[in-house]
Amino acid sequence: MTPSESIKNLGILIPEVPKALAIYVPSKRIGDTIYTSGQLPLVSGTLRKTGQLGSQISLEDGKKEAEQCVLNALATLLLHIPSLDEVSEIVKLGVFVSSTPDFTDHHLVANGASELISKIFGEKGRHSRFAIGVSSLPLGACVELEMVATVR
Repeated sequence: MTPSESIKNLGILIPEVPKALAIYVPSKRIGDTIYTSGQLPLVSGTLRKTGQLGSQISLEDGKKEAEQCVLNALATLLLHIPSLDEVSEIVKLGVFVSSTPDFTDHHLVANGASELISKIFGEKGRHSRFAIGVSSLPLGACVELEMVATVR
């Protein structure tokens, strides 16, 4: 199944590219590799949730916010390619989780992103990844994600 077919079957809509919050581009293509800037879980320019995992945000909500970050990152890939079917593979995800000092399930929050990538891209979605806790993120977001993908 192609990524486009998977997206359709999952009932997913790829959003418009979120506007940059500072002086940077949403993604940059160098050869066959696209590097995304950090993507927040913005929906129509607004965060659905703010706060930290381990206090204001539940693990399940954190995973959903990580999924939204993926959708925003995929939108930025489409600035460089006509379709997500042009993605050769998702190489790496970097997931930043705003959390309290005692929260240790960053990897499980990042699984929200990894699981969605796997559903969309199948074997092409197998990626390396890091998940790290931070004390705060822009706008009070609970998750931020960066992606590296290769394309045809």
